[in-house]
Amino acid sequence: MDRSRVLVADRIGATGLAALEAATDVDVDIKPGLAPEVLLDIIDRYEAVIVRSATTLDAGLIEAATRLVVVGRAGVGVDNIAVDAATRRGVIVTNTPAANSIATAEQAMSLMLSVARHTAHSHSAVASGEWNRGKFTGIELAGKTLGIVGFGRIGREVARRARAFGMELIAFDPYVTELAAREQSVTLMELEDLLQRSDIVSLHCALSADTERMINAETVALMKPTAILINAARGGLLDESAVAAALGEGRLAGAGVDVYSSEPPSAANPLIGLPNVVHTPHLGASTAEAQSDVARQVVEQVLDVLRGEGIRNSVNFPFRMDPETAPWLDLASGMGKLQFAMAPSRIERIEVEARGEGVAEHIRAVATGVLAGLLTGFIPEGVNLVNAPTLAADHGIAVSQTEGIGALDYPNMISCRVFWDGGDRTMSGVVFGGREGRIVQVSSYHLDAKPQGIVLLMLNTDVPGVIGQVGTLLGEHGVNIAEWRLGRDEVGGHALSFINLDTWPDEEVLVELRAVPAVVKAMVLDL
Repeated sequence: MDRSRVLVADRIGATGLAALEAATDVDVDIKPGLAPEVLLDIIDRYEAVIVRSATTLDAGLIEAATRLVVVGRAGVGVDNIAVDAATRRGVIVTNTPAANSIATAEQAMSLMLSVARHTAHSHSAVASGEWNRGKFTGIELAGKTLGIVGFGRIGREVARRARAFGMELIAFDPYVTELAAREQSVTLMELEDLLQRSDIVSLHCALSADTERMINAETVALMKPTAILINAARGGLLDESAVAAALGEGRLAGAGVDVYSSEPPSAANPLIGLPNVVHTPHLGASTAEAQSDVARQVVEQVLDVLRGEGIRNSVNFPFRMDPETAPWLDLASGMGKLQFAMAPSRIERIEVEARGEGVAEHIRAVATGVLAGLLTGFIPEGVNLVNAPTLAADHGIAVSQTEGIGALDYPNMISCRVFWDGGDRTMSGVVFGGREGRIVQVSSYHLDAKPQGIVLLMLNTDVPGVIGQVGTLLGEHGVNIAEWRLGRDEVGGHALSFINLDTWPDEEVLVELRAVPAVVKAMVLDL
């Protein structure tokens, strides 16, 4: 391969720059702070671009970067990169999600100690000439119950440190198994129970539609009036007004806040200036070690991609797609999404089978596709065919290859069986004509369904008239049926319908549908 050119468009740590300078197979231009129009004019010269958060690589820049192979983001968030545009162009986007785990965990511990011992406010008092020891009597962490909300990399690092302080550890994470938690000497429980039991609550989950303002007036009311709240994750996890009201009225003892709904926070932010709140300006990843690790890791990842030596921490689809493999991967991903949507509780284990000439050799890719589809159900962003296995391991989901899962006899077929506490479900699929993936088995139901677009899944008793009732109901609400496939376990038993729709039905449609006497279950999902 010819020598590659790398553009460093933002300032990165010296360790990263040193690694680039030591690389004999790349030419490096260090040009932080370029105006967008200047960057647009030169970006087509480079195979790799390294950025932090200051430079935005929008779709126009990605489209203009005709030689671009990889974008390296020195940090976690990729909202300044048009990832979809990069994926369409076949450009790999990598980030460094693990580099700041320890730094953020230590920041959370620092906030705990500062709030518990009034460190910041007593410092200010002494600095201003006041000496009042009784005013700043604190509490010890030893023996206190720490509730960790979100038990991923950072949550687990917090647990390790809190254990050394002699704290009792509990956690809420709906997609971590009991086994994974027990290995860390942590007890899993529901969020409501955790909030009621905890002396200190520390947030370490991603911000999503499900977690936005998860700490609000209702959930704060569950907490002890002596409790301390720590947020070093995302500002949007808090309803800041509700938390401020609880702090001001004595319904919450204190808080340590490193992140805010809007940054920098305005003077109108209700948390700013409260005497029982310790503030820091989003310092979670701001350590010399973390910044050094981020720079080193992003450079190593970019060089690996350019040299064809592997892909790590890609946030988009990194595999080479060819006409033979692509439909099987799409089918596997759809099966994973369906398995997640249909599972009644946490999925703990997955078995995968790929049989037939031209399919069996792709077992690893198929398994990863199933995982990627499944994980997108509870991780809102960043799941892909590279990081899905790692994320599954982080959440305690075991994956294995096996044989004889599918009960049907097709020359080429992929199957997956998922297990939860007390149950399992098998699903199988085939690709017809080398192009179109179809679901052919769901447990004891045999059918021929297209896992694409908007799908209405319906389980009903096998009695006459159901199709007519449901079709009429959907028609009255203007919901068009693109395709309706069903299978039944036995005559007069149950039927599983897989109905492809042209539009997403309103909630009232589902309410009326579930009121049909023969309908047992109904759900809508977008595959």
